[in-house]
Amino acid sequence: MKKVLSVLLLFLLAGSLNAGNKDKLFKPNHIKKVMKKATFWQLKNPKHKLYDWTNGAFYAGVFAAYETTGSKKIWKALMEMGEANEWKPGPRLQHADDHAICQTYIDIYRIEKDEKMIAPFRETADKIMATPYKTGEIRPITWWWCDALFMAPPALVKLGVTLGDDKYLEFNDRLFKETYDLLFDQEEDLYARDIQYKTDWKEPRYEANGEKIFWSRGNGWVMGGLVRVLEELPADYKNRQFYEDQFLRMASKIKALQQADGLWRASLLDPQSYPGGESSGSGFYTYALAWGINNGLLDKEEYQPVVEKAWIGLNGLLQADGHVGWTQPIGADPRANFSNDSWAVYGTGAFLLAGSEVIKMDW
Repeated sequence: MKKVLSVLLLFLLAGSLNAGNKDKLFKPNHIKKVMKKATFWQLKNPKHKLYDWTNGAFYAGVFAAYETTGSKKIWKALMEMGEANEWKPGPRLQHADDHAICQTYIDIYRIEKDEKMIAPFRETADKIMATPYKTGEIRPITWWWCDALFMAPPALVKLGVTLGDDKYLEFNDRLFKETYDLLFDQEEDLYARDIQYKTDWKEPRYEANGEKIFWSRGNGWVMGGLVRVLEELPADYKNRQFYEDQFLRMASKIKALQQADGLWRASLLDPQSYPGGESSGSGFYTYALAWGINNGLLDKEEYQPVVEKAWIGLNGLLQADGHVGWTQPIGADPRANFSNDSWAVYGTGAFLLAGSEVIKMDW
C-alpha cells in the first residue's frame, strides 16, 4: 500500500508541477525542444536490431520529429538507419512486426525519390500476398495479435498510396478485418491482446477487480495504427468508413479511461492494480486523439481537454537526461513492473508522435 501511495503522490506532484507551467508546455518552441531532447537521447542509447518492431515504432516517431523540427541531425540519423538496414524489412516474411520499419522507409522515399528505399518492401509485400499463412489454434489468422495493427497496416497502405496500387490497400483491408473480427470486444470497444485474452476461449482471463484484461499499450498500438492508416487513405476510399468507425468508438472509450494525472494505466479496466501512468500506451493515445482533433474526426471541445491533460502528464515522464521513463518493458499484458528508470525505444517513439500532433493544435 505504501508503494502504491508513493507512486500516486509522485504522479500527482509531477502533474501539479507541469500544470503550473502549462503555457510553456504548449509553446511550439518547447515542444520542439523536448522532442529533440528525447530523440537525441534515444539515438545515443540504441536497443535492438534496427529493423526490429521496437525501432519501427521509434523511427516512426523520429520521422515525425524531423517533420516537426526540420533538424538536419535527425534527418541524418534517419538516412543512416535506412542505409544500415539496406532498406529491407525484417527477415520473417509473414510477421507484421518485421514490416513496421518499412513505414519510415516509405516516408523517406517520398522525399528522396530513390527506388532502392521501397523496392525490398514492395518485393516482400508481393511475396506475402502470394504465400498462404500457416494457421493454428492460437494463431488462426495472419495478424493474430492486436499490436500487429500498428506494425503492418500503415506500411502496406503507405506503399499502396505511394505506388497508386489499391491491391495493397485491399490486402490490408482483408487482414485487418480478420483481426477486428477475432479480437475487438463489441461490449468494451477495445481490443484483446490476442485470442488467449478473449473470454470465450478456453479459461477466461480477468484482472483482480473482475474486469476483462485490456492492455493499454496493445490498444495504443491499434489506435496509432488506425491513425496512420486513416492519414493515408483517400477520402473516397471504399473501406475508409470501417477504420473511421473503429477509431471513433475506441477514442470515446479511451477518453473515459484517462486517469487524474492525464495518463492511462497499463491495465485499462483495472487501473488500481498498476497505478503508475505508462508512457507508451499514453503516448499513442495522445497522438491518436490529437490527430483526430486536428483532422476533424473528434470534437475539439470534447477531446482537447483530454489531450491537454495527457501532454502535461507525458512531459512529467520525460527525465532530465532525455529518456522517457515509466515505459512498460516488452510483454503481452499489463503485468510487468516499471518506474521512472524504465525506458524503451517504442516509448520514445510514442512520445515523439504525440508531440508531432500536439504542436499542430490551436491552444
